[in-house]
Amino acid sequence: MNRLGKFGLVIISIFFVVAVCAPLIAPYSPITQNPLPPDLATEERLQPTRQHPLGLDDLGRDVLSRMIFGARVSMQVGVAVVLLSALLGVLIGAVSGYYGGWIDRFFSGFLFNVFMSFPSILLAIAMVAFLGPSLRNLILALSVIGWVGYARLMRAQVLKVREYDFVTAARALGAGDVRILLLHILPNAIQPLIVQASLGMAGAVLSEASLSFLGLGIQPPTASWGVMLNDARSFLRVAPHLLIVPGLAVMLTVLAFNFVGDGLREWLDPKQKR
Repeated sequence: MNRLGKFGLVIISIFFVVAVCAPLIAPYSPITQNPLPPDLATEERLQPTRQHPLGLDDLGRDVLSRMIFGARVSMQVGVAVVLLSALLGVLIGAVSGYYGGWIDRFFSGFLFNVFMSFPSILLAIAMVAFLGPSLRNLILALSVIGWVGYARLMRAQVLKVREYDFVTAARALGAGDVRILLLHILPNAIQPLIVQASLGMAGAVLSEASLSFLGLGIQPPTASWGVMLNDARSFLRVAPHLLIVPGLAVMLTVLAFNFVGDGLREWLDPKQKR
């Protein structure tokens, strides 16, 4: 893996450690409101102090603690969305590519095109608005719009691998379709999905922050980087750090996943190795 890929892997590892150990690392509760002196101006209330390195928000909640717990939400959404999307996409793509015929025409010629004809973020907004804003519905909506990419990639891989000699030999020896798919085709077709999954994590984190910013994702008082960005809009002039810090966290996370995806693509593809 190249240097940027290793750098991204280090950043992602740090975020995962912070997410898992959030209750142990966070100095305060992310939802507990600290009483603020009423005689202070708004600018002075929100500024960083020794007790609160990133300051307090407008409700007196510690920004650093909310950032730490926001990492937990982002990593949880990213992992859950990629797992659900990949499982559904691999299943449909493998069946479509292996059997072909009317099954392939239905999935690749109709179902894939139907889902790809809608803008993904608008479809997610519509689904969350219909089901109601919550963490579960957010993960469900992002999974529904994300499985098509995995399915198309898996179908293309299965169409190629099913023609290899070892698959023909296994079929000639009497192996069933399920055995051929699980033991012979999928292990040899799964490699590009690893790269797709790392890039999908970046998209899931960015989509979660976007929907939470619009009020259709994580709901207050739960800490989320998107929610923090939305709450900080009114204080951009007096306390810009309330907007800059979660924005940098989202940017760094998405950039790190993209670096890892590019590094994995170069590492797994012999043609791109130097």
